[in-house]
Amino acid sequence: MADIFDVVADSTRRDILAVLLEREAEVPSSGGEISVSEIVSALGASQPTVSKHLKVLRESGLVAVREEGQHRYYKLDRTPLETLEDWLIPFVSTDAAADAATLASASAREEIALNEEQFAFASAIGKVFAETAHQVTAVVKRK
Repeated sequence: MADIFDVVADSTRRDILAVLLEREAEVPSSGGEISVSEIVSALGASQPTVSKHLKVLRESGLVAVREEGQHRYYKLDRTPLETLEDWLIPFVSTDAAADAATLASASAREEIALNEEQFAFASAIGKVFAETAHQVTAVVKRK
């Protein structure tokens, strides 16, 4: 199974998550479920591409699937996002300096040292997540 950060780093997968979130908000009676063909239509992507990304999202636990005959209905599962949230909170909280110090001391205790490549990767992940969080917030505010 891919790391949750790797999963949400892909823009197509983030777009799929946004479609699922939008369905949840716009059509509460659907239970948040949407068919693969509706996702394909919403994104303007090919069905094989959407299916490939849905498989990754399913394997990471970010979506749940219900099969009905030959049709598949997907819905968002927020549980795996707690890992992202736990990592992100120190960066976005109002007391970020104290949280950063806590995070730094925890890292020091665990003797985890990041090389430049790892730091750049972590920074890129943080930026991607922040962008996604902003997009999700914008979608929610529109509703």
